[in-house]
Amino acid sequence: METLHLVTNAVTVIFIATTMFAAGLGATLPALRAILADLPLLLLALSANLVVIPLLGWGVAALFGLSAAPFIALVLVASSPGGPLGAKLGMVQNGDVVAGAAMQVLLATVGSITFGPTVNAILTAAEVGGGVSLDVAALVRTVAVLQLVPFAVGLVLRRYASPMARSWHPVVVKVSNVTFMIVLAGMLLGSWHDVVALLGSRALLAGFVLSVAAFTIGTLLATGSPVRRTTMGGVAAVRNVGPALAAVGIAFGNQQAVLGALAAVLLSGLAAAVPIAALLSRGRGGSTT
Repeated sequence: METLHLVTNAVTVIFIATTMFAAGLGATLPALRAILADLPLLLLALSANLVVIPLLGWGVAALFGLSAAPFIALVLVASSPGGPLGAKLGMVQNGDVVAGAAMQVLLATVGSITFGPTVNAILTAAEVGGGVSLDVAALVRTVAVLQLVPFAVGLVLRRYASPMARSWHPVVVKVSNVTFMIVLAGMLLGSWHDVVALLGSRALLAGFVLSVAAFTIGTLLATGSPVRRTTMGGVAAVRNVGPALAAVGIAFGNQQAVLGALAAVLLSGLAAAVPIAALLSRGRGGSTT
């Protein structure tokens, strides 16, 4: 089992880097500047992902009457925006990949700073769990190395070596697709016993509901075409596992109950978000940039 976790973690790193590299290869500077200069879109996306969805996570956890471990897991997930799978969902749904990747990197960077205070505030108000103290600098470095740098490298290649970027893009996308499937399989194989243990609880349903609601909120609190709005929905639906895992290790001593609940919430969330993205891809001929 330990070997499986090591392999899954290694493939996850490759998946994150290749996904962001592919997004950069498919982007252009004018398109990227247009996204980052769209103040209404930025304000709506930041509000949805940093305020509305964390509060929604708290509300869903309370509504379903979750016990301490799944309650904590759901709040951790809801409070951690900018998961790299968000950019992948943009590709799956043939959405606005440039907008999705740019927003995902921005949310991951800002979220690495806001995550700790947000979780602390919610768990304190809900009187669940303890204080969460995280190394913000380490989280920011992780986002930079695994997400921002590959995206920037792909963007530079697209700008200054366009023929090479176009020839590499399909190959990198295929690597991203293959590693995505391996990561999903690794999560299922490595956490199946934890998920099974929670089948009698409401944790899986809560994770599913949170993901669907986050997809809806991300879509509604966005501007632009329907394709761009649903891409923002995909980014909102998939949260960033890095800070959540760090919090489990630092603040909760890697408690198996919290780790198992976290895996269950993440997997049930993907079970909601991936089919939605696949359904949206029907009738869309290709990615919108």
